[in-house]
Amino acid sequence: MSDIYDLAVIGGGIMGSAAACRAAAGGMRVIVIEQQTIGSGASGVNAGTLSLQIKRVKLMPYAVKGHELWEHAGAHVGFHKTGGITLAFNQREADLLHERMALKREAGAPIELISPARVAELEPNLSRKVVAASWSAEDGYANASLTGAYYRARMETAGVAIREHTPVTAIDSNGGSFELATSAGPIRATRLLLACGAWLKSAAAMIGLDLPVRARVNTVSVTERGPPLVGTVIGHATGLLTLKQKPNGSVLIGGGWQGTGSPEQGRGCVDPETLLPNLRLAMFAVPGLDRFRVVRSWTGFEANVPDFYPLAGAAPGIENAFLLGCVRGGYTIGPYIGALMGDLILGREPELPLFDPGRFANPAAAAA
Repeated sequence: MSDIYDLAVIGGGIMGSAAACRAAAGGMRVIVIEQQTIGSGASGVNAGTLSLQIKRVKLMPYAVKGHELWEHAGAHVGFHKTGGITLAFNQREADLLHERMALKREAGAPIELISPARVAELEPNLSRKVVAASWSAEDGYANASLTGAYYRARMETAGVAIREHTPVTAIDSNGGSFELATSAGPIRATRLLLACGAWLKSAAAMIGLDLPVRARVNTVSVTERGPPLVGTVIGHATGLLTLKQKPNGSVLIGGGWQGTGSPEQGRGCVDPETLLPNLRLAMFAVPGLDRFRVVRSWTGFEANVPDFYPLAGAAPGIENAFLLGCVRGGYTIGPYIGALMGDLILGREPELPLFDPGRFANPAAAAA
């Protein structure tokens, strides 16, 4: 067997793994290189929320398709379709909710506006200060901690080679192929996909691209186990709360509140100044939550570019190199946009259009 792969994927999260599986299914010899373990980055430390109500309008078709793939994975990823309620507690929030949900419904999301009385019927333990709300029966969640095991099994079945605990320190693109310098020795491939999340900026710099990738440091908390409080996914009109109670009774709380740190420093740190408002909003929405102790809080990096849309497509000016990342709502969308990227690398026309990284890449700045 040749010592050169058809495709090397840097990054073993959802998107890189899904792209690797699709490329391997199309006949390519694929290797995935991950600096930690498969699914250990943002793909494995997020809150696992699969809500169509919190996705950007332009990304809704991708979210719907991604949601279907999570549902198909079922128990392997701890999928639960519970329905979801997004709450507004004053008129300003209600106006925001109505405006956003109307656009998302037009984009194909199965969302309906419901009354406070209906909210009380669905979730009797929620605050009685609800002014307006929306509901989607399709919302739910998966267990993000199962992401790595699920995609490792899929890649092994597809014949994808996996190298974990293997940071890439340099990329040489001379001679019509790519040679990756790693702690385990050089790896060669004729095609390259960078899908390494918050580390996409530094990886792209290795091939001469300057990308305006920034990283958010999202905070997630989990409580001790307790009696049933809520059965659906709960959100807030501002997007500053996601909350769900898992079958074991623990409550998972998120909402994009920011910690501190950067990808270059490793994992981020929880910031009490943002953690406390997140928990207060959760307790305001679900008053009984004040009886639950928080047992752990952690952070995960979420990469983005200035327009908050994905980088997904060919790397500008670099033949056979591709970029995939910066997907808001990446946990939901990741399986689908990863498969689309696999199709592009195979030379197929993706079912839905991708998002040209050329709109931001600046080779001249990287070379200066």
